[in-house]
Amino acid sequence: MSTPPRPGMESLSLILLRRPPNPPDLSDDEADKIQQAHLDFLDDLRAAGVLGAAGPFRDHDDPTLRGLCVYRTTLDEARHHATTDPAVQAGILIADPITWWFREGEIHLA
Repeated sequence: MSTPPRPGMESLSLILLRRPPNPPDLSDDEADKIQQAHLDFLDDLRAAGVLGAAGPFRDHDDPTLRGLCVYRTTLDEARHHATTDPAVQAGILIADPITWWFREGEIHLA
């Protein structure tokens, strides 16, 4: 874990999900199956208490940005989980890990 920018801060491990420059060409059926596997994967992580929140982006100017996963783990653990996401393994998504620092107590995940 990285060092806080200043005292009184805490962090979350984030995975930005992006569309790759050259995603695989899949049939609608294949894409639907991978999407369902991706959603099931996220549900399993939620149930295990590993994932605090996840969801897609809308209404932005970067067509590569697809979604965000907020992990309750170290960045290395979040990175590991992201590599096992069926959509990442299929090449539909790229996972970009990042640590986000904020004032202690500002964010509370259910």
